[in-house]
Amino acid sequence: MQIKNIQAFAHKYLDNDTTGHDYWHGERVANLAKKLFLQDYPKAQEKQLNLLLIMGYLHDTIDEKICANPEEVTSEMKNLLKSENLKQDEISSVLFVLNHMSYSKNIEHHFQLPMIGQYVQDADRIEALGAIGIARAFAFGGSHNQKIYDPAIKPQTLKSHKQYRNHEATTINHFYEKLFNLEQTMNTPAGRKIAQERTLYMHKFVDQFLKEWEGK
Repeated sequence: MQIKNIQAFAHKYLDNDTTGHDYWHGERVANLAKKLFLQDYPKAQEKQLNLLLIMGYLHDTIDEKICANPEEVTSEMKNLLKSENLKQDEISSVLFVLNHMSYSKNIEHHFQLPMIGQYVQDADRIEALGAIGIARAFAFGGSHNQKIYDPAIKPQTLKSHKQYRNHEATTINHFYEKLFNLEQTMNTPAGRKIAQERTLYMHKFVDQFLKEWEGK
């Protein structure tokens, strides 16, 4: 496999993103997924690591949040993966993970991902935590014309994909509605440890934000 071809595909579809789902997010997810997997499985096979990297780099290229035509991009991705000599079952696994790993897709039904996909999902969710997660949350909120905070708008318990996409939101509420809950969704031992550390950091940030909001 030529990783540069996978990276080029990610660059093509993610370079202009300003919501926190750009190429560099994909690269961090790919590298973190590989790091987590090697922590739990030090003798991992090269084929497993290649699939981790592919899923990490490509996971947002067909995501509904930023992709205007997922079917067209999926078709192009299939051709790319075939040209990189992936078998049909491997291509199917990649596409299943990419189409079922997002937080919003799992609100109403939890999809059981293959083991490799669980590490990519953990890495993606860890990317929503800590200092990077805070920066990405405000980038996403700003790009969608969300208020930073409004005490009159209360956090909601999100019960459906439709509600998640369409409810009245603020960026600070997003911490309570989603980000603080991600720690409990980790699949892997390595992922749980990092998620715990980054979630604690975010709690401290929001506590400080609210103190400053109140003029303290």
